[in-house]
Formats: sequence, structure tokens, C-alpha cells
Amino acid sequence: MNHKNITRTITLMLCILCNMLFQAKVTLPNLVSDGMVLQRNQKLNIWGKADANEKVEVKFLNKIYKTTADQDGNWKILLPEQKAGGPYTMTINEITLKDILIGDVWLASGQSNMELPMRRLTPLYSDEIKNANNQKIRFFTVPQKYNFKSPQTELDGGKWEATNPQTILNFSGVAYFFAKDVSEKNKVPVGIIHASLGGSPIQAWMDENSLKKYPEYLDEAKKWQNDDLIKSTESSEQALSKAWYTELDQSDIGLNQHWEKFDLNDSDWKTMKIPGSWEDTEGSFEGSVWFRKEIILTKNQAGKAAFLNLGRIKDADVTYINGTKVGNVTYEYPPRWYDVPAGILKEGKNVIAVRVSNGSGKGQFIADKPYYLEIDGQKIDLKSEWKYKIGAKMAKMAPGTTFIRWKPTGLYNAMINPLINYNITGAIWYQGESNTGKPKEYGDLLTTMITDWRNKFNNKEMPFITVQLANFMESKAQPIESNWAELRDQQRKVSLQVPNAGLAVIIDIGEWNDIHPLNKKTVGDRLALQAMKLAYGKNIVADGPVYQSMRINGNKIILSFKNGTDDFAPVAELKGFAIKNPDGNWSWAKAKIEGKTITVWNDSVTNPVAVRYDWADNPDGNLKNKTGLPASPFTTE
Repeated sequence: MNHKNITRTITLMLCILCNMLFQAKVTLPNLVSDGMVLQRNQKLNIWGKADANEKVEVKFLNKIYKTTADQDGNWKILLPEQKAGGPYTMTINEITLKDILIGDVWLASGQSNMELPMRRLTPLYSDEIKNANNQKIRFFTVPQKYNFKSPQTELDGGKWEATNPQTILNFSGVAYFFAKDVSEKNKVPVGIIHASLGGSPIQAWMDENSLKKYPEYLDEAKKWQNDDLIKSTESSEQALSKAWYTELDQSDIGLNQHWEKFDLNDSDWKTMKIPGSWEDTEGSFEGSVWFRKEIILTKNQAGKAAFLNLGRIKDADVTYINGTKVGNVTYEYPPRWYDVPAGILKEGKNVIAVRVSNGSGKGQFIADKPYYLEIDGQKIDLKSEWKYKIGAKMAKMAPGTTFIRWKPTGLYNAMINPLINYNITGAIWYQGESNTGKPKEYGDLLTTMITDWRNKFNNKEMPFITVQLANFMESKAQPIESNWAELRDQQRKVSLQVPNAGLAVIIDIGEWNDIHPLNKKTVGDRLALQAMKLAYGKNIVADGPVYQSMRINGNKIILSFKNGTDDFAPVAELKGFAIKNPDGNWSWAKAKIEGKTITVWNDSVTNPVAVRYDWADNPDGNLKNKTGLPASPFTTE
């Protein structure tokens, strides 16, 4: 190689190296990436990191915007408002972002009912999932992390995903149906930034400043800033849990003798009807119990793939058919839906075997859930007598767990603060179950959080829509106090007192035996109704009857409701009302629609002082407006 060629080669290599170094200087947050949805009709933040004093150039929609990184390498460019559209391309120095849409972006946050993915809703929405193919609905799922030391500016991962039959399985069911409804009604793309975590209380989603009135929460947050404490707590609890389950497995004679076997002689086993609890007969204990069920199949059914639905089980299970494991779930909440591969089922006798292990509380197959084996669309009912035998009884319950990820400020710092530069329309919030232990403080906490989030996102009027807690747990024969009712009332008051806040009432779609009701489409649709009114200015009825005031007329109380929500649906007999006498005792009451008001009374209460509606864990009220929207539970006190 001659001298001229060597020089040319060295020059070319230096150019490539310089170009690589230049490309490496600018980095972007995970939110600013391929497939993102940018908020229409707002000035848009685009930001990132670079070398100190590095020049940054953004090219978007045939215009160029320039800035310079500060001494810490931070930079931000403000783009002008844009109309809905796309897909577009954006270039930031040498980085090219593709497939960008402009539409509406909503933050979806809360605990497990917001987190619950579409894969968990398959029985209700299998066609929705199968036919999902919508480039205009996109999700960014925030990684579930916590940080007690300081608010993060960067996420630890995440990417924008458009809706298809594969991606939708991991999307929040509530947020998906909300996005779909809003997108269809407004004819614009909708992006969902999904930041939620099952079991989390509201204080986990609030920053340190917002919790100043709650020193016990701040002290707890400070306590968990200690990495060594987190490590030692997790390590010791994992060791205790491992030891407990190891002892259970070693003690379980069913594991040693393989009680899952097809040809096991179970003639001496006891029987019980499923669903139900073995503890009703055997007494309370922690440990393991084995169940077996024999079914007879035809030649035509044999060998085919099938679907086994064992409802829900408290607590963990491992399930076998003909000695082959078909599935397991390690805790109580998920449904037991198991695909049975082809070749397992036989002609004639087949045996379903289930090992249930329960560490605390009442072990049981949950009532009012489906239990069946489905082959070729034909269901074999499994709600019947099963054989059972105790595998092991433990001397003590399983050790508890400190859910560090739920502690105050941790989720705000790691999952919300990194989002605040990203422009959004508003927020939808489904949380409260984990705060029912102290319901009276919830209204103040929620109001404070809304105010803080609005300030952080630099939008003082940002729409904020809460899902009120659904009906849950067993019904009660008499009016009694209810923490769930109190928390619902706190949610109701916040929606009335905080400007541009809405409430999606779902008191009519819960499941008494499941804290995670499956009907998430109605939840999403009712959130979307609130959004159409609050965020998009539509003149629509978005609420059921909203209680406004009361007056006493002799032995009756006359209730008035907010104008526009008082077009009551006719009903043969109103239910769900209770009335209070001067001694403070509550009694069930009769109620009657009279024009735009409702009259409430009990013939034995001559001097009534207050009324409650649907004040229970799982009430049965039926007050709705003519659009079918239910009234929120309320008290006149």
C-alpha cells in the first residue's frame, strides 16, 4: 500500500471515529423514542443528555430547533404546538426517531386493578384480543421500580408499543379500553403511559414534600433509604419463607407418594364439594391438601387439546391431569386457567389432581367462580364432589413479607418523576383498595397528590379522573360501618371539590368474591365519558345521580341531586338507602322517586337526621339515571 493510500485510510478511519463519538454525545430518555405519541395542541418538551455545552439540533416537520446542553449535560427544546397526525420522523443530531404520532397522551396509574393486563381478561375479551390491530393506540409501560433516596430523572427501561394481538396481552385492560374509546370518539391517536403497581398505597405515589403533614409516612420513607436494611430484610425474609416451604414439601406425604399419579388408589380419601373449604370439616390449619377428580371422556374427546378452569384457589396450587403437570399459580389472586396440551386426555377414565398449599387464612376453592374442563367448546362441569386428603399440617403459618416496594415516596421517585417533562392531556387513577385501613385520610392525600402532579406536569388544570372502588366482599344483612364505603365517599368528595376532577363510578360491576373484577371495559368506558366532558369539553352526561343536598320534612328526608344528573331511571323499588335516628342508629329505609328528588323514610324513625346510600362493602343499590350510570354511594352527614 503506497503512502497516499495509507494517508487516505487513516483519514477515513478518523472520520468514522469522530462520527461515532459525535453520535454518542446525545442520549435520549426512553420516553423519547421510536413509536412515541406526542401530545397535540401543547408546546412540546424534547429533552435529553449530552456533553457539556454540546450543540443539539432537532429536525421535525421540516423545521429546525437548536439549543446547547448546560454544564451538567442537560438540554431541552420546546417545540411549537402541533395538530394530530403522523406517522412522522424526528432527527436529533445523528439520532433518527421513526413512526411518531401526534394525538393525546394520558397517564394511567394506580394499583392492581389498573395494572391488570388484558391477558387476565381473556374469557371476556378473547375476540377483542384476537382482532387487536390498531396503530393509533400505543402504550409505554413504566418499569416497576422504587427509589426512596431521591426523585429520578430517568426511567430504567420501557418502550412504546402499538396495539396488536401480541402486545395487547400486556396492556392494562382499563387503560386499553379507555384509550380505544377516546381514540374512536376524537379520531386521534392515543398514547398511554402506564405506571402502576399491584398492592401499592397512595402514599407510595407521592413525593416527600406532599407528605409533610404525615410524619409517620416520611419517617417510613427515610427508614428505607438504607440499602443495607433493604438487603438484610429481603434476605432474612426469603430465607424464612424458603425454610417454611422446604419443611412443608418435606412433610407432605403426597409429594413423597406422588398423589398426582393417574393410577393412585384413593379409595380411602374423604370427599368434599368444590367450590368450598376443607377447613369447614378439618378445622383451621396451614399446610397442604391434595384433591382428585375422576372424569370419563369419549373416544372423540380423547387426545384433544383442552382448557381447564379451576376458578380461584386460596392459596397456591399445582395442577395435574393424568399425572402430567398442566399449570400452577403461586398466590391467591390470579384465576386458574390452564391449557391442556393435546395427547394428555384419554378415552375413558381421566384424573385431575390438585395440590393446594396455604400459608395463612382460610384455604378454599373460591365460591361463585367457574370450574370446568372445556373440550371442543363443550364444558364438563367440575362443581361436584372431589376426593381430598391432607398432605401436611404445619405448626405455624408462613412467615410474612415486608412489601418494601409499597413504602412512601418510592414509586413516585422511580415511576412518576421521570415522566414529568413529557406532555400529557391528563391522568386516570384506579387505586384505593390498599388505603381502606385508614380511609378518612384518603381524601386529603388524593387532593394533595393531584395538586402536586399538576404542578410537576406544569398544568394546573390537568384533568384527573379517579375510578371509585367497586363493590366487594360479602353482603351484610344490616346497615353497618364500612371502611370501603368511607373511602368511596372520600373519592366522591374529591371529585366534587377539586376543579377538573372526575369520578368513574363502578359500584354496580364488582364481584363479591374477587378484588379484581373482570369487567374492565365498563371501567374504561366510564373513564372515557368523564374525559370527554372534562378534557374535551363535550356537553354530555358523564355522571349518574350526584347527591347535592337534603331537607327534613317530618319523618322523611328529601334528597336533591345535581342538575343534569337528576333524570332518574324508573325502578319498581329503590334499594340501598338507610336512615339515621337521633340516637345515631341506622335502619334500612324506603325510598321513592318524586320528580327530581328522592324521598327517604322509615315508619319507625320519627325524627330522621341523615341518609346514607349504598354505604356498605358490597351494597345492592339501584339508583341510576336514564343513561344507565349509577349513583355514587354517599352520606348526607
